Amino acid sequence: MIAQGQTLPASSLSQLTDDGMTNHQVTELFADKKVVLFAVPGAFTPTCSNAHLPGYVVLADQLKAKGVDIIACVSVNDAFVMKAWGDAQNADEIMMLGDGDASFTKSLGLEMDTAGFGGVRSQRYAMVIDNGVVTQLNVEAPKAFEVSKAEAILASL
Repeated sequence: MIAQGQTLPASSLSQLTDDGMTNHQVTELFADKKVVLFAVPGAFTPTCSNAHLPGYVVLADQLKAKGVDIIACVSVNDAFVMKAWGDAQNADEIMMLGDGDASFTKSLGLEMDTAGFGGVRSQRYAMVIDNGVVTQLNVEAPKAFEVSKAEAILASL
């Protein structure tokens, strides 16, 4: 699993905006930026939709006031699902990124197999990235939602 002090591995994530589809190279997207990246097991799922994403939507301005350039949400879903979920949640300040084949999640060592529920998904986590280097990594214990919530990240900045 990736650790604090390590550089993010080269990988790509997809984003659908009103201007079309973009495949971002992670190393380029997060270069020279302070980023809060949080991951959820699945778009439109209960904890993710009722608490995790909404917390970042509500606190986006406060996070940016602490010097955060990008707030990004990633899930092992396609970019179409991530855009629809972001639109449904009024997540205009959040970059909604799809990891359709779980390659980014696997490169971090943060995947989990949910078997028949949804297959390979991401563990729930949040990280702070400074110029491509992980400066903080908060991975949730199974079925927990404490250390990756927006309030916890904001308090740590």
